[in-house]
Amino acid sequence: MSIDRAFQDLGLPLFTHEEGDEALGAPVLGRLPSYIADHRKRLRSRFMQGGAAAMPDYEMLELLLFRAIPRQDVKPLARLLLDNFGDFNRVVTASPARLLAVKGVGEAVVQELKIVEAAAQRMMRARVMNRAVLSSWDALLDYCHTTMAHRETEQFRILFLDRKNVLIADEEQAKGTVDHVPVYPREVVKRALELNASAIILVHNHPSGDPTPSDADIAMTHQIKDAGDVLGILLHDHLIIGKSRELSFRAQGYL
Repeated sequence: MSIDRAFQDLGLPLFTHEEGDEALGAPVLGRLPSYIADHRKRLRSRFMQGGAAAMPDYEMLELLLFRAIPRQDVKPLARLLLDNFGDFNRVVTASPARLLAVKGVGEAVVQELKIVEAAAQRMMRARVMNRAVLSSWDALLDYCHTTMAHRETEQFRILFLDRKNVLIADEEQAKGTVDHVPVYPREVVKRALELNASAIILVHNHPSGDPTPSDADIAMTHQIKDAGDVLGILLHDHLIIGKSRELSFRAQGYL
């Protein structure tokens, strides 16, 4: 599930008290010009009546920017963000440093975008935690994509399962560079024992967008499998998350 789809169900308070403006050009002082106020009213009404499904990305971004920039026309900034990052998902999941490099973006804008990102991830996580993995596999993939697909560096996560294949823990084990993340099989198995897990699923992302495993990915996976076999911890799968698709080691015959 993409972040813009998740956002439709967030129930966030879109329209709040006014704060300091930050946007392109000089601030609008005093009362909001009628053409901006009317535009915001129309967008809010469309959202409340029809939700996010019929709204293009730039209008969804406008709704978020209304909160951070209460007294200016935010459409130019919404379009500028899309020009820089490509789509709604990539804007919301972009790093704070990259967002702040866009003219017109300040801390308030970054904060609003990161709140939506965190809320979407929490919603997706709630759909898979304490549930049997096999019966919620699509939800698990949605969660992995929402959390990891648009990251600019590699992240390695482990999903820990009990004897009934219920997901009991989801933990980030390591962060890396754009094409490498350090993983230590001994630490993976040690943590599984600490949690009394009977099985694990490995998950990491490829910032390049291509989920094809490298030789190092394959070797690391088999090292973890071998270490787990000794202690009775089953490696169910290793998922590599790309920009638009994932690769399953088990489905592709690597396990």
